[in-house]
Amino acid sequence: MAFLTGRCMCEAVTWTYSGDITRNLVCYCADCQRATSAPLTAFLGMRPEQLSWSGDIRHYESSPDTFRGFCPSCGTRLYFRSDRWPHEIHVHAATMTNPDDYQPDAQVFMPSRVKWLDRLPTIPTHDGFQQRPSGPPAHRTALRSG
Repeated sequence: MAFLTGRCMCEAVTWTYSGDITRNLVCYCADCQRATSAPLTAFLGMRPEQLSWSGDIRHYESSPDTFRGFCPSCGTRLYFRSDRWPHEIHVHAATMTNPDDYQPDAQVFMPSRVKWLDRLPTIPTHDGFQQRPSGPPAHRTALRSG
């Protein structure tokens, strides 16, 4: 049994969970990519009756009977739930108070995995943003050329 806590970026929404974890997945499906603006989503499957929320949560019905919860103040994506899995709610691992405690045990929808993720180990790393690029900011260039 696990006892976990989490929150959104602005801390307006918090959650606590005490129960068994039903899934620890990294998902590469196109829906999760679009919903989170990220190449993957890591989530924990939890029993809804053992999960407590505090704060205002808004919902988006991303497909029939499938909802994605988010904080209306900061926009943090909090969870995914669907009538296909009525006894689970899939909470985003990045919202955990200690996200380093997350231990995925499966990756799903591998055909949708973006290919550039394979290159990450060969790309230079930095402890913060690297130095500012030379030339005009890309957004100004794009606006002028459009």
